[in-house]
Amino acid sequence: MMKALTPREIVAELDRYIVGQKEAKRAVAIALRNRWRRQQVPPPLRDEIAPKNIIMIGPTGVGKTEIARRLARLARAPFVKVEASKYTEVGYVGRDVESMIRDLVEVAVQLVRDEEMERVRERAAQIAEERLLDLLVPLVSADLARSRSFVAPPPDSGEAVAPPVSPTADRDAVREGLRKGEFDHRFVEIDVPDAPQFPMLQIFGPQGMEELGLQLGEMLGNLSGPFGRRMRRKRVRVPEARKILEQQEAARMIDMDLVRSEGLRRAEESGIVFIDEIDKIAGKHGGHGPDVSREGVQRDLLPIVEGSTVATKYGSVRTDHVLFIAAGAFHVAKPSDLIPELQGRFPIRVELEPLRQSDFVRILKEPQNSLIKQYTALLATESIELSFTDEAIEEIARIAQLVNERSENIGARRLHTVMERLLDEVSFEASELPPGHRIVVDPVYVRQRLQSVAESEDLSHFIL
Repeated sequence: MMKALTPREIVAELDRYIVGQKEAKRAVAIALRNRWRRQQVPPPLRDEIAPKNIIMIGPTGVGKTEIARRLARLARAPFVKVEASKYTEVGYVGRDVESMIRDLVEVAVQLVRDEEMERVRERAAQIAEERLLDLLVPLVSADLARSRSFVAPPPDSGEAVAPPVSPTADRDAVREGLRKGEFDHRFVEIDVPDAPQFPMLQIFGPQGMEELGLQLGEMLGNLSGPFGRRMRRKRVRVPEARKILEQQEAARMIDMDLVRSEGLRRAEESGIVFIDEIDKIAGKHGGHGPDVSREGVQRDLLPIVEGSTVATKYGSVRTDHVLFIAAGAFHVAKPSDLIPELQGRFPIRVELEPLRQSDFVRILKEPQNSLIKQYTALLATESIELSFTDEAIEEIARIAQLVNERSENIGARRLHTVMERLLDEVSFEASELPPGHRIVVDPVYVRQRLQSVAESEDLSHFIL
């Protein structure tokens, strides 16, 4: 279910991961809140309220994709990202654009399935443990029988000779040992679904090879006989067997028909499609060489964005209330170069600001998933204590900004390249350093490691 966060709360959540870009955050926050508002409107008018699609304009690496992805994660909404330029490739046919909606439905169904699996996880774990005990108790009992050899009394003792008794392992004792991990080294045999045995087929048709292949695979997988899915015995260790049995039990406990119907509903009501590089299809002239007409791709996208019915293997999906977020640098083309009909379907336009040195400093320090926190956590696994001074962070940001100015400006992605080069030696030697070793990254260290990058005019030798 979509969280009913206020726009201010949504922006605050996005601020935890993304630096700056207030206008873009406000736009997506309003769009997300409007979805909740629409659900509160009475049905006759609710169906008439369409989402206000957004175009984000800004250079690469400034946070366009991350804003859309974090928004979807925040709302627990199905999310897919597609590159508009891929539809200009050789072999493109008009209905290929519908694949983005099929992918959205796949994500939605998987999202609902994961939620249902989590809901029944505890009960499935209990049943899986009982099944695992059914396999382990006879094995432990056999071990006990072999370990206790029968010793007969002396012939002249006069004692009656009783036949040996095979001891039986106590189920509760085995359960306790299983929970403590005492049987993790043992192997058990379980039944697992075998891969469907049918020949690989390539089918070309108006629906696209991908969809037909999925439908054919699902159809043949449900058949019995030579093409059907069979069970086979597999010998695995106890921890892996527990995971497999839990998955099997959880799958039995959820209703896949309800999962599919709820997945379709979520794709229709809360799905988000992020169309990147939309500026690559702007313009009314055809591409060079074998590329198809960019205007033709726009016209194929138009009915999807306007609202149409797309057939998927789970059922038909209406795209009227799917939120489309498009993005592009628009260095050469302009949003006005899109066909008028498509422009009208993206009424909200926000420009994202290029990143400055001060933004790089904040990106390195503030987000919960900042690069400095990531590298510190990675080296902590080797018992290495890594720390950065504020002056060192300033120097890293300065060099990243310098490299972006001298070569291709790739925004915050440049920090990944700079940080990897900065910590290359430490990352390589960390496993050989004594536990508890402390490394302090200061401006001198940064300049020593990145001096060649900062001073070189021919940066292609150093930066990919």
